[in-house]
Amino acid sequence: MRVFLIAGEPSGDALGAALMAGLKQLVPGVRFDGVGGPAMQSEGLTGRFPMEELSVMGLAEVLPKYRALKRRIAQMADLICATSPDVVVTIDSPDFCLRVAQKVKATGANIRIVHYVAPSVWAWRPKRADKMAARVDQVLALLPFEPPYMEAAGVACDFVGHPVATMKVATEAEIAAFRERYSLGDAPVMLALPGSRRGEVQRLTARFGAALEMFGAAHPHMRIVLPCAAPVAGLVRELTANWAVRPVLIDPAEDRDGAMKRAAFAAADLALAASGTVSLELAANDVPMVIAYDMSPLSRMIISRMVTIDTVTLVNLVSDTRVVPEYIGKNCTPEGIAEGLENVWAAPEAQKDAMRLTMERLGQGGEPPGLRAARAVLRGLSG
Repeated sequence: MRVFLIAGEPSGDALGAALMAGLKQLVPGVRFDGVGGPAMQSEGLTGRFPMEELSVMGLAEVLPKYRALKRRIAQMADLICATSPDVVVTIDSPDFCLRVAQKVKATGANIRIVHYVAPSVWAWRPKRADKMAARVDQVLALLPFEPPYMEAAGVACDFVGHPVATMKVATEAEIAAFRERYSLGDAPVMLALPGSRRGEVQRLTARFGAALEMFGAAHPHMRIVLPCAAPVAGLVRELTANWAVRPVLIDPAEDRDGAMKRAAFAAADLALAASGTVSLELAANDVPMVIAYDMSPLSRMIISRMVTIDTVTLVNLVSDTRVVPEYIGKNCTPEGIAEGLENVWAAPEAQKDAMRLTMERLGQGGEPPGLRAARAVLRGLSG
């Protein structure tokens, strides 16, 4: 069996590697070709070019590389048609992957194409489901409520579980080492998570600092811990220098294996986080949270007219509750955030129940998502 895979981001590389491991378990002798990162290459991928060429986001970043990306799209489509693999699996990165799929389909080649990670059509731009259905034969979804949206557009869709369901959680010994390293003693720990992109960090950090100052006035023993994302570590250090409540910064350059970050999540009693998949990481560690987010005025105006849901937090969506408070857009104020933190600190149990339900629904305790994804790919081929 020959499988051609394309991944363009580190998260896609992790998904691809788990899928490949699952396929190797089910199909001895399976061979892999395509584009991926170090995790996929360690599972046996023959890489055609560095994955980093595809890791670009935003108009300003894409435009200078447009011609090179266009050539890569054509190269991948030609290579797929020339090698005629049993199945092509494109992983996230839809702007690149779906263009490759479109070119392959346009040739009339009888090659099955599977896309791993459903678009968030349940949140905005629902027509993306129709666009994807015209280009791929099957979609693998990370969230349990996604298949009906894709099936309504006419494409087969399998829920295979979210990788957070198998996320490694720190041990008691690792938590103790973390507390000792940062001189935390037995103090309660609050995580501050202002994001991993420069724009969101610049917009949120001052507001987070002001909210934590208000909350901290009533909880002087609370210690603030901020695990920095590598792309913005320097910026975070600069922007938090004047916080009234000085955070403990976890520098990724000194935490290369992520052990201190994992321990911080496991040790945390409460979190203030930017919107995103981080809410699922917090749920996996049973950490009650408040979500806050804002964007540029123009983006806020455009997105507000396109969004079709009343919550952006995945814990709320997966558990079908609204127990995680959100302070989004114009409501993203220090006063509101501080009040939300106080409310959650006083009564965390409703959130804890929702987080446990979320992890159960994402597949925690069941078959690993990579193996489930492999089984879904093989079912599609045999069907």
